[in-house]
Amino acid sequence: MRNSMLAAGALVLVTAIWGSTFFVIKDAVSAVDPIDFLAVRFAIGATVPAIVFLPRLRRLTAKQWLVGLGIGVLFGAGQIVQTIGLQTTAASISGFITSVYVVLTPFVVWLFFRARPSGQIWVAVALAMLGLAVLGLTGTASFGLGETLTLIGAAVYAVHIVVLGSWAERMDAMALAIVQLISVAIICLVMGAPGGYRIPADPTVWAAIGYTAIAAGIVTMALQTWSQRCLSPTRTALLMTLEPVFAALFAVAFGGEEFTVRLLVGGGLVVAASVVGVRGVEASSRELSVAG
Repeated sequence: MRNSMLAAGALVLVTAIWGSTFFVIKDAVSAVDPIDFLAVRFAIGATVPAIVFLPRLRRLTAKQWLVGLGIGVLFGAGQIVQTIGLQTTAASISGFITSVYVVLTPFVVWLFFRARPSGQIWVAVALAMLGLAVLGLTGTASFGLGETLTLIGAAVYAVHIVVLGSWAERMDAMALAIVQLISVAIICLVMGAPGGYRIPADPTVWAAIGYTAIAAGIVTMALQTWSQRCLSPTRTALLMTLEPVFAALFAVAFGGEEFTVRLLVGGGLVVAASVVGVRGVEASSRELSVAG
């Protein structure tokens, strides 16, 4: 019981750190190119754990390295699209839109493994669409480019979760996580190479890089890996729905964003969709396990 409570507290801390990164990254990418930011962030975030857990990496086969790097490509694509979207999207809204991956995941399972979503998932989709419509209400009552890119990023994250789930039990979890970080670092370094990397000597930018690489990367990876050993998948998913809530709280408290009825209602609907969708994700996971 004590370990369960500690694990739940650790996972809440993880979601709070993740939530705080939205406004931190938004401020940073206003002063530096998103790809340059991600390249340096993941280069640091991959190098440190790779050194610490080098023996685990050495035990991976060539096939496992290729699989891990391939899964990392999906994660990297989601990171790139989401970060670019943050340039023109409020951090609070970005957090809620990103969380829609919970609702999208069962549909990816359906597409890949013909595991039809349950009725709860369709209810979750309706709630999510209504929430996104409220969040996207502007003068033209439509999503802008930033919101659209963020939603695409959420869809990529859903694909990443499904592919990762089919391999997670076949590989060392920590080693697989590190290989994915290495993959993202390589992708961003290659993408940023033609124009060169331009990171201004701005303490705010470097603080954001350090925070997202270490606190939101290495620390949360360790806490999440430990906590998920003590918690059920359903409880873990429920706790993770707090991430967009923290994103909104941090954006309003420290990011200078305004708390509005639109944010409250739209965000509340998206969180409700995520909570309703958790059971569907769990059912889809069982289908994926059988299919695998």
